[in-house]
Amino acid sequence: MTDDLLARHRAVLPSWMPLYYAEPIELVAGSGRRVTDARGRSYLDFFGGVLTNMIGYDIPEIREAVERQLRTGIVHSSTLYLIRQQVELAEKVARLSGIPDARVFFTNSGTEANEAALLASTNHRRSHQILAVRNSYHGRSYAAMGATGNRSWSASALNPLQVAWLHSGERLRGLLSRLDPADQVDAAVEDLREVLATQTAGDVACLIAEPIQGVGGFVHGPDGLFAAWKKELDAHGILLISDEVQTGWGRTGEHFWGYQAHGVTPDLLTFAKGIGNGFALAGVVGRAEIMESVPAISFSTFGGNPVSTAAGNAVLDYLLDHDLQANAARTGAILADGLRAAVGGLDCVAEVRGKGLMLGVEFVHPGGVEPDATLTARVFEACRAGGLLVGKGGLYGNVLRMGPPLTLTEDEAREGLAILVDAIRASAAAPEAAA
Repeated sequence: MTDDLLARHRAVLPSWMPLYYAEPIELVAGSGRRVTDARGRSYLDFFGGVLTNMIGYDIPEIREAVERQLRTGIVHSSTLYLIRQQVELAEKVARLSGIPDARVFFTNSGTEANEAALLASTNHRRSHQILAVRNSYHGRSYAAMGATGNRSWSASALNPLQVAWLHSGERLRGLLSRLDPADQVDAAVEDLREVLATQTAGDVACLIAEPIQGVGGFVHGPDGLFAAWKKELDAHGILLISDEVQTGWGRTGEHFWGYQAHGVTPDLLTFAKGIGNGFALAGVVGRAEIMESVPAISFSTFGGNPVSTAAGNAVLDYLLDHDLQANAARTGAILADGLRAAVGGLDCVAEVRGKGLMLGVEFVHPGGVEPDATLTARVFEACRAGGLLVGKGGLYGNVLRMGPPLTLTEDEAREGLAILVDAIRASAAAPEAAA
């Protein structure tokens, strides 16, 4: 029973591993964009295992690719031996990355991918000084956590890096939020120059940044910001790492990678989540001269193993064959336009934002921009009651996050939209909301 499983969970797992919902659920089956819990309740999934089940559930092409590899009897060999599936996937990723003379290193998670990118860039520049962005999230390991600019996710004050922080693209709060988008880019560059002049000792290794901040609540700066940053970075020889763990593979609809909205090519990019569609698969791709800067043997025992890369090849082929980037743009527009029209005018909704199938709704107390995490929690629970799974995020826990599988149909988008609108309106009108 679910209740018994919850008690067992609490008895053996750490309390800092959160569970969603007042009554946590166990997912026992999935098909397409729908999952079923242990009580037999079906849900339309708009969070996809935190944007990870990118193609959906029980996809024949992916299942068959994994089963073919399993039938060989080789689940693991280590990268000390040639792995055909790994080489084939690396070739595809290198070609699609847009980075010239690219090399790819596979890991198990976005955290490890960002660690690998930091390893390469700090070795290349012979410096442990880096730049990062406020409100960011790059993972839970030592260095990745040190580059995370979100207090709720910074589980330790210890840090092997010397980090200087840039202002984010936050449009509701902070100094840059007071400016028009064009002026915001100029101000961000001025901020970068001042940080370099006052907080660093020269020879900074890199800037690591998300095109759209995931855990941060799907906040993003104006298009062109990365290009403006990179012009200044190039003047100092500083590398740009684009953290594409959540924005990659066409999720934003308008581009295959989030960085492409900025008219610039990063020196390295990291990827994870959706490429494995639930199998542990991630990595970093960068220019050969940077990737070859690692001065000693380094490899990942499980990164890029035969099973996960078999899945990754099937995922990427399916993604391209079915033009899921275009589908993300199409279905994402149904959701974004529908939300703005139906609830965008409510005084508790500060912003409906994002791109493609990466959307957030930020809730505030009426009359200002004070975050309302309590209302967000009510909407979150109401969505579940209505048969829709969504996520939460933002620095203050007041953002509803949606990252459905890129295979979402137009009918499913409209179905989910109706549940969202009802949940928001009902929660905003509840007596507790007015108290």
